[in-house]
Amino acid sequence: MKRLSDVKRIGFGAMRLTGPGIFGPPADPAEARRVLLRAVDLGVDHIDTSDYYGPYVANDLIRETLHPYPPELVLVTKVGARRSDDGGWHPAFSPDEIRSAVHDNLGRLGVERIAAVNLRKMDGWEGSMADQWTVLAELRMQGLIGDLGLSSVSPAEVEELQQIAPVACVQNHYNLAHRQDDDFIDALNEQGIFYVPFFPLGGFNPLDVETLDGVAAKHGATSMQVALAWLLQRSPNILLIPGTSSVAHLEENLAAGRLKLDDEDLVALDKIG
Repeated sequence: MKRLSDVKRIGFGAMRLTGPGIFGPPADPAEARRVLLRAVDLGVDHIDTSDYYGPYVANDLIRETLHPYPPELVLVTKVGARRSDDGGWHPAFSPDEIRSAVHDNLGRLGVERIAAVNLRKMDGWEGSMADQWTVLAELRMQGLIGDLGLSSVSPAEVEELQQIAPVACVQNHYNLAHRQDDDFIDALNEQGIFYVPFFPLGGFNPLDVETLDGVAAKHGATSMQVALAWLLQRSPNILLIPGTSSVAHLEENLAAGRLKLDDEDLVALDKIG
């Protein structure tokens, strides 16, 4: 089975295949399936998902649309949260909940092994995550998980958990205008750890910066393509998982991988952060 170290640098995030607020089914299930099929057709080999997207909607769509999976496709999921009936986000962080979530993801996706699982620290969690990480390390030893990752964590937490099991990737909030992790990314790169920014285009409040528009116009590209291209050139350990519910937007995101920013562009864009 392929691992994260084998994937192309632009993958696909499945979060937006669900309904508003990442809750419930998509408005157009057929288009959601077309997005997944087109992604694979265009060579995407890394899909990021989770049981709590929907909940279950994203994983069900992925299995129903793509199973049996192409051998080159790497599926990555997240555990540590659950959804309430009103769409709320809540911790599901006990060791037993972590173990159950991994098995639930295996079943929903229809696989015997998940290429990577990220432990997502929810807002408000205090204290060590060693017990939760130990559970994932045990499941990895059992052959149910390939690589282990962390989400919404600090450098100190990565350092602590590395003593229990290797950290393959970190998934934190980062983009052109939200750059608190600049030093963290560089440190992870030195350690050979991937960094996967969530909200690479601003999330629920898309990036809207005049400088971005100017660089985009220069290259005949969109501002969002420039934002993705900047991330790819920011550091070689960055992997992207932009999400969308539109085939056209998917194709636009993937085309950003062919956009090369020059030194003048990078100087202008660096001033945004």
